[in-house]
Amino acid sequence: MSTLVLAELDGPQLAPSLGAVVAAAHGLGEPVVVLVAGGPGSESAAQAAATLHGVSQVMLAEGEAHAHGLAEPLADQVMVAMKEGGHRALVAAASSQGKNVLPRVAALLDVGMVSDVTAVLAPDTFERPIYAGNVVATVQTTDAIRVLTVRPTSFEASGLARADGPAPMERVACVASSAQSRFVSEDKAVSDRPELASATVVVSGGRGLGSAEQYQALLMPLADKLGAALGASRAAVDAGYAPNDCQVGQTGKVVAPQLYIAVGMSGAIQHLAGMKGSKVIVAINKDPDAPIFQVADYGLVADLFEAVPELTRQLP
Repeated sequence: MSTLVLAELDGPQLAPSLGAVVAAAHGLGEPVVVLVAGGPGSESAAQAAATLHGVSQVMLAEGEAHAHGLAEPLADQVMVAMKEGGHRALVAAASSQGKNVLPRVAALLDVGMVSDVTAVLAPDTFERPIYAGNVVATVQTTDAIRVLTVRPTSFEASGLARADGPAPMERVACVASSAQSRFVSEDKAVSDRPELASATVVVSGGRGLGSAEQYQALLMPLADKLGAALGASRAAVDAGYAPNDCQVGQTGKVVAPQLYIAVGMSGAIQHLAGMKGSKVIVAINKDPDAPIFQVADYGLVADLFEAVPELTRQLP
């Protein structure tokens, strides 16, 4: 049984999650074929995908229809690949793109979909979190074609290149642009910091910081020294301390870095759902009864306005 993986692009480059998605796809069956659908100039992304361990073939659909990642032409392109390749499974990252495209494909295939998979137990059996991550459900599908999104942070990419050189790459015809939607404009935040969802270190702030000025003044120097991404709780985002794309939690981004530093966070269940998979969690809060300490590996009960500057000073 072959598996089709829909690659996600970050501009002309591959999103870093692809290696983990390919690792998850191997639990569904081999060979694993990667579909790279992008605008003109996407060949370099396809070439990068061909070097990943576990990829047996790459298909490149390059054209204006995919220049801006619109869901309708992407779904049409995936449908063509599924029918022509006879694939019995379709996998993508549980990102904005994956959650936008794969439900459309599942509807066109008339099959169910399993979302936010965190473990592949068998080709038809998966684990996924429910109730804000407090319960892990085991789901078995009886559909002939499996369609699922996976959380890249739950799977370990091999980090190896193919031993026998790049996988073969095939160019396929790009579908026509969809009449249902059109690209108008985008307002993209540009930052030198690591992308939050894939960062190995995250420094995150909560409402305890008190203001946007304190969020910037206390967390940015610490993040700079650690080479970390900046995160925030929903309460901090709602209060205007940080932009929406920094939000971590059930209604924000799900992260699982090697190190997560939570500053001034009480540990609401919605926030814990987005970060409790982190390898090491450090919490700084003056309230010894804050729920965040129940999931923290290391907890510091202290005034964050004194503790964070001191921690920053002590770092090389």
